[in-house]
Amino acid sequence: MHFETRAIRVGQEPDPATGAIIPPIYATSNFQRHSIDQQEGYSYSRVSNPTRAAVEQCLAALENARYGLLFASGMAAEVALLGLLRPGDHVVCTRDVYGGTISMWKHLAPQRGVSVSYANLLDLDAAAAAIQPNTRMLWLESPTNPLTYVLDIPALAELGRQHNLLVVIDNTFATPYLQNPLEMGVDVVVHSVTKYLGGHSDILGGALVFNRDDLYEPLWDQQAIGGAVLSPFESWLLLRGMKTLAVRMRAHCENALRVARFLAEHPKVARVLYPGLPDHPQHELAKRQMRGFGGMIAVSLKTDRAGVDRFCQSLRLFSLASSLGGVESLVGYPATMSHEGLTEAERLERGITDNLVRLSVGIEHPDDLIADLAQALERL
Repeated sequence: MHFETRAIRVGQEPDPATGAIIPPIYATSNFQRHSIDQQEGYSYSRVSNPTRAAVEQCLAALENARYGLLFASGMAAEVALLGLLRPGDHVVCTRDVYGGTISMWKHLAPQRGVSVSYANLLDLDAAAAAIQPNTRMLWLESPTNPLTYVLDIPALAELGRQHNLLVVIDNTFATPYLQNPLEMGVDVVVHSVTKYLGGHSDILGGALVFNRDDLYEPLWDQQAIGGAVLSPFESWLLLRGMKTLAVRMRAHCENALRVARFLAEHPKVARVLYPGLPDHPQHELAKRQMRGFGGMIAVSLKTDRAGVDRFCQSLRLFSLASSLGGVESLVGYPATMSHEGLTEAERLERGITDNLVRLSVGIEHPDDLIADLAQALERL
């Protein structure tokens, strides 16, 4: 089946009890058991729930995977992966990565005796040099948050295989509609389903998707015993959102390209980073490994921090907000939002300057979005 068909049909058969086309929300904590020896079926919703199971099956199908596990947030999914590591283990993480991931490595990893090194994974030699004898995991993100850099996923996955590393990638910006990293050799895909997969800014959730049979039991333990599971109601909302992922992502991509081209030519814009622009440093790589360039744009304005605040306050359609990936357009300020946990030196090392904004381009009419940006830029 094609992607659009899988998104609407997999895990979503009509309810056998009533014939309802839309799977119901199983808002229950308990399930009746047939005997004291019953092991199969559902028993307790922390362990498994039919609504959550339907979404896990559908999401796995979209990533062409065997397994999908849903968590209460994207960070809960990431912490589940941290739970696979043991004291003394080492992780190599891409330098350009979501601020919440950095906070996990900074605050939670040391409590478990896990060390982390950041490397410029755009450079394969730098990636190889960062690997130590005790390295167990290679953490990727592509496109990166917030600068939209694109990593060579197959090459990094091969590097991980050579060193027997668990290769993980955050695929939130791209979604399974635009790229499928498992097919490029990655072991585990992470999603914040809060973003594009849900798509309507009304849920909080995370996911791990993978093929390896040996990872299922330890990751299921992290989900079921750890207990940070997605609720039945939010699972149902996620399933509804994923039905339209393909059409939404096409609109996000089309709108973002038009917006990026407008901004690239504007005299008050210093730099635009969008994988769909020919001058993006990894444009050709993005063309090879992605089926579209996504809805995220990094923009450096020709102004100072006060000017950026003026710009953000002047926008009428781009709401100033921390998240991304909804149908509505948003503007974020990484220095005080997604990457607020970094010191100024750490931000500058990663290129997160005081004049940087991150645009999550929604699916409104692109002419209206461009007009909104134009009037706000006039305030600089």
